[in-house]
Amino acid sequence: MNERFRQYGLGVPRILLPGPEVDPAKWAVVACDQYTAQPEWWKQAEALVGSSPSTLKLIHPEYRLREGEPDARALHEAMRDALDHALTRAVDGFVLVERETTQGARLGLVANVDLEAYDYAPDATPLIRATEGTVVDRLPPRMAVRRKAPLDLTHVMLLADDPGRTLIEPLYAARATLAPLYDFELMQGGGRLRGWAVGPERFEQLLAALEALHKAADGFLFAVGDGNHSLAAARGCWLELREGLSEAERANHPARYALVELVNLYDEALAFEPIHRAVFGVDGARLTHDFILYCRARGMSVVPCESERAQLYMLDEPLAIENASNPLAVAILQPFLDAWLKEHPEARIDYIHGADVLERLAACRIRLMPMDKRALFPAVRAGGALPRKTFSMGEARDKRYYFECRSLTSG
Repeated sequence: MNERFRQYGLGVPRILLPGPEVDPAKWAVVACDQYTAQPEWWKQAEALVGSSPSTLKLIHPEYRLREGEPDARALHEAMRDALDHALTRAVDGFVLVERETTQGARLGLVANVDLEAYDYAPDATPLIRATEGTVVDRLPPRMAVRRKAPLDLTHVMLLADDPGRTLIEPLYAARATLAPLYDFELMQGGGRLRGWAVGPERFEQLLAALEALHKAADGFLFAVGDGNHSLAAARGCWLELREGLSEAERANHPARYALVELVNLYDEALAFEPIHRAVFGVDGARLTHDFILYCRARGMSVVPCESERAQLYMLDEPLAIENASNPLAVAILQPFLDAWLKEHPEARIDYIHGADVLERLAACRIRLMPMDKRALFPAVRAGGALPRKTFSMGEARDKRYYFECRSLTSG
């Protein structure tokens, strides 16, 4: 059966879940790359978790990267302890997920993704594609955690281009016939999380939907919506490992796969939010002036405008870029910031989810406008990965929380 799903870049996982003695609200923690400018969120999470079993002890929140590299050996030891004591339930199949968010109930399907069907290289055209440029310098800390890890837990979300709602939604309509797995409130305003087991009796239904989507996909079936760098790190580790394996071992090795959640791009509760920029240690007027000069040198103009026409806000002023070489303002802004920051080592940038969070920061604040999510697949198909940090799937509180796991040391 795994071979049949593999033609669509997927695999059937054996999903591990915490046992009934584990408090699920303490076990589940938001994606490691959230709240990087708000360490107090993570401090509060640590206080809430205390000594209880938690995925917080299995990840390295990225706000701590400024303090140093992750202690991979300590994380691996915590994973082994979780395998021995906390993860006492298993599902041989997929998990249907309902997540209550600020936008409504978002549906997902937890599955394995075949890392042989995914590639983040800029010129690659695999079945599963990155949606943002991969910053290779960001991979080593993540690969250090993934390499030799006994456990796979995920905040990666893959998007399916499924306007007919044929893959996930029929499962949800039939959820009363599925075995319930969990139902609880997530910590710190994360909403509610529910899950149901999707076993072999539903596999033919899934395969039929995947076959139809694959025929219409023109070689591009899934897009990585969240977790681009985490999935890239998983692929990097797999490429290292597979060199020492036989063809037979490569075919079914657990590290060939990564756990992900599939989400329909057309899910009404899936909102594309802009990712804002906060630049610390700079004179905002100087940065704005330099951006204007940067655009002018490339035949573009940055002009004040009405808020309805604004493509971005700098120093809280609405601006439009005229004669732009790309309709996405971030495609012009990000290369400028990358070059500018190299020339100003005293400055530091952070990427902020939520305009309300941005407004509270003592920094040069750059607010961007949202992207139309319907343009995602055509844009990636036509031009490859978008500029990094182009969009976010919802606000930070709506991001995927770690919950389901799988073993990387057994099938």
